[in-house]
Amino acid sequence: MDEERMPTAFRLNRVVRTPSSEIYMVWDGETRVGQIDIHYAHETIHATLMLESVLAREDEEGLIAQIDDEVVQSYLPNFDREDFLVTVYRGEEVASYSDTSGVDEELGPEP
Repeated sequence: MDEERMPTAFRLNRVVRTPSSEIYMVWDGETRVGQIDIHYAHETIHATLMLESVLAREDEEGLIAQIDDEVVQSYLPNFDREDFLVTVYRGEEVASYSDTSGVDEELGPEP
């Protein structure tokens, strides 16, 4: 990724946080773009980015840079880590289930 990073329009809403992981929903305006699961394993950070829409390569790289800047570096800055590994998948949500209510309705963006 290029060091000159352009600002992006993506919004990250944290859904879950544990001592060693986080899950964020990714929004472009009112449209959900995807979800990122981040796992902190000592000096290496592993992430799975699941995209629900096709992004241009530059936008995808910009999103990863934004996640690094806004989320990952607050846990472990570039100079303190070995690597930030991101695997990107493209797909669609089929359903969401909960023990308490069966199928959940889609969670919309926060105001």
